[in-house]
Amino acid sequence: MNISALQSIALSVRSLTIDAIQKANSGHPGMPMGAAELGAYLYGVELTYNPRDPKWINRDRFVLSAGHGSMFIYSLLHMAGFDLSLDDIKAFRQVGSKCPGHPEYGLTPGVETTTGPLGQGIATAVGMAIAERKMASHFNKPGQEIIDHSIYVIAGDGCLMEGVASEACSLAGTLGLGNLIVYYDSNHISIDGSTNLAFTEDVGKRFEAYGWQVLRGSMYDFGQLASLTAEAKADKNRPTLVMLESVIGKGAPTKQGTSGVHGAPLGEEEARKAKEALGIPLDKPFWVAPEAYAYFESRRRELEGVYAAWQARFNAWKKANPELARELEVWLSGGAMSPLDLPAFKLGDKVATRTASGKCLGAIAAAWPNFIGGSADLTSPNVTQLPPNADGSPLVFTKDNPAGRYIHFGVREHGMAAIGNGIALYGGLRPFVATFLVFADYLRPALRLSALMGAPVIYILTHDSIFIGEDGPTHQPIEALAALRAIPNLKVLRPADAEETAVAWRIAMERLDGPTALVLTRQNLPVLEKADPDWPYTMALGAYVVRNPNRAPDVTLVASGSEVSLALAAADKVLAARPETAIRVVSVPDRQALYAAPEPVRDAILAPGSLVFVAEAGVAQGWERIAPPENIMSIERFGESGPGDKVAEHLGFTSDTFARMVLEKFTGR
Repeated sequence: MNISALQSIALSVRSLTIDAIQKANSGHPGMPMGAAELGAYLYGVELTYNPRDPKWINRDRFVLSAGHGSMFIYSLLHMAGFDLSLDDIKAFRQVGSKCPGHPEYGLTPGVETTTGPLGQGIATAVGMAIAERKMASHFNKPGQEIIDHSIYVIAGDGCLMEGVASEACSLAGTLGLGNLIVYYDSNHISIDGSTNLAFTEDVGKRFEAYGWQVLRGSMYDFGQLASLTAEAKADKNRPTLVMLESVIGKGAPTKQGTSGVHGAPLGEEEARKAKEALGIPLDKPFWVAPEAYAYFESRRRELEGVYAAWQARFNAWKKANPELARELEVWLSGGAMSPLDLPAFKLGDKVATRTASGKCLGAIAAAWPNFIGGSADLTSPNVTQLPPNADGSPLVFTKDNPAGRYIHFGVREHGMAAIGNGIALYGGLRPFVATFLVFADYLRPALRLSALMGAPVIYILTHDSIFIGEDGPTHQPIEALAALRAIPNLKVLRPADAEETAVAWRIAMERLDGPTALVLTRQNLPVLEKADPDWPYTMALGAYVVRNPNRAPDVTLVASGSEVSLALAAADKVLAARPETAIRVVSVPDRQALYAAPEPVRDAILAPGSLVFVAEAGVAQGWERIAPPENIMSIERFGESGPGDKVAEHLGFTSDTFARMVLEKFTGR
């Protein structure tokens, strides 16, 4: 190990950090200055990667969970030879830069996941570790291991305070993810001051209780870093937490070890003094030690040899396993291995959309053998049990069965969603996660990151309205749909019947550029007759006509999910009172898609010349774009405990109420 070169790399990380943050007048110098030696060791010695092929399937994954310290990874990626120039670093935190304030997936080569919201990175890495185990168990053959790498994480005090980290790390211990190594940058400082203000627990004992191997050492001893990492990798049955004592902002003469260096530039005077003390040239801004560049040039040649050797091994594997090689190619593309044969449903049958979804899962699992996921301890209520494996092998992913495809996440919605992100970002697998719609708030931060990163995670969210009944207002979603629809790049599908549910699954599986939420009922709904003969294709535009009059409509009733049946019943009652009325009924399973559709498409579906009314068992927010507030039947309060139909009657949310609304407005027209 070339200690001198590694020291020059660490010094260069501090140099670039000081100058980039000072130039931007914004940033977090404390973490990268305090953990520079670990970065030098990881990129200079330990990690296997190829800057020319940053998506190489057998690369080690590195996650900077302490994403506020983004100059740490930008500095190292630049020196290691990734497509990140010194000019990019000079544009740190500027619009259009490859070096945003926090690392963003898809923007910067070498960044494996978006981090910054603390705890998300380490939890996402658990998903990556699950994915590596699954992929290795499926594709590796004895003597022909093509997937055999590790997942490395740097987490700080803030990451380990966040509940999402606890959820995910607890599961990681249960699953025995020995391919996961987390370095804990234990500098005892947070924004408010010493961590003793709020965080005095014994973190090591906590992780030991999770079933992790816990090791301890210094951030600044390269020999220790190497031996601790070797010990971590030697334990194949437990994830490892390497607790490293460090000094935040190390090298800043008056600010190191204080909260003042966590999230603000050093300032010109402190920056000058730090450079003088560290031996960084004052007249060369954004200085990188020549020895660091030279070392990484040699390191790249070494890594190219590793990469070439793997390619030779991979080519031999492909030749020996042509069918498996074809399967890997399809898995990595996101496509299906065989045609999707979704179940059919009969007109008039009464099926809860969660039950219809469960029937679809068998078809999905057959077409996508890489379909993997599970529920937050709600397998039966969510109806997410996958069918048994055709070969009789165990279905459930466990410590002893990494080939499994069903994950019991436990009561851990937030960790589950972050793990789903990690599985999706790893590549090759199609993840789904499930819980009740009302608990989407428990996983919303990770779901938001799914959308931000374009990660194709499928969220199954059942028990979607007051009609779930007796569980009462704690479990009856009112605002949840509006909250989900507010997230950019999240496709929210709320099907009206079993047939729509099957089409919703097809749409979700074909989507590769972002997450999809399937919002499903607990109660049975009739399979509806559809006026639009091409409705499965029109549905992709967001809405379609379920019932149509024989002339231009006077009234258009719009609804989503279970309320489409309610709207049809209301239409019958309006016609009983005014038989001459021309009424159209429209199902809107995807409101965002409808709003995004070209105006002629929206007009063809909504008949803007008619009086438009909307019914949805939740807040009205967002529906004002197609109907005036007084024409929207919604619920603007929390629910009640009781049978679903009785709760609806109590709240005045019935087909009778909707029909009266229409008749009152239409009569006065």
